Amino acid sequence: MVNVKGKWALITGAARGIGYLTAKLMAERGCNLILHGRTAEHCEKVLSEVTAMGVEAYSAAAELSDLDAVQRMLDEIDAKGTQVDIVLNNAGMQIAYRTDYFKTPVADYTESFKINTIAPAMICYHFMPKMIERGFGRIVNTTSGIRLEPEQAGYSASKAALDKITIDLGSKVEGTDVMINLTDPGWCRTDLGGPHAPNAPESAIPGIAVGAFVDDKRSGRYLNAPFFAGLTLEEAVEKAEREFDSPYGR
Repeated sequence: MVNVKGKWALITGAARGIGYLTAKLMAERGCNLILHGRTAEHCEKVLSEVTAMGVEAYSAAAELSDLDAVQRMLDEIDAKGTQVDIVLNNAGMQIAYRTDYFKTPVADYTESFKINTIAPAMICYHFMPKMIERGFGRIVNTTSGIRLEPEQAGYSASKAALDKITIDLGSKVEGTDVMINLTDPGWCRTDLGGPHAPNAPESAIPGIAVGAFVDDKRSGRYLNAPFFAGLTLEEAVEKAEREFDSPYGR
């Protein structure tokens, strides 16, 4: 199991919901944090709380639908000289639920893909080569289990594309100490999941972050957070390494 104390993790969507809980989990383990939000002000609460836990942290602002803003955020992180060891691409957006799905507008796709596919891909492409050069890194991309719902076509298609990118990138680092995997918090009562979702956001902990701690050189896995509900982080990591294999064959 990876000891993250003193390492740096970038968490997107850290201001609230699953991202907020993930930031607290990582800080409890001594991990320094770059906390992404749409604005720096959105991250003030979580920034205050994690620094009070004794870790270094700062906020990084970008509207993920603005790809130029995403690039500026990455450049600003570089300018600070931060060595990013872990990326948790948590942020995402469910654009709309279209009951009359045959009238789904093009904008549902363009906005969904910018936020849920292209922005996290940009972040992967930016930090992964640096991780490979150093010989260590962990990337966890948050996906969705939504299937067979054309009512949410833009969202589900954008997450399926992120799955494909993650698995394809994973094939290039399989067997190394740079690992990229997928997670899914399940349907939780967050701003994205809505108030009627069956699960509390806390049910995604620790599973949502297991991919940051596994240490078995396997990538491309779907480390679905509900499979780890109720476990300690140590138990969750052991279960992930024992029961979840990479998709690439031997």
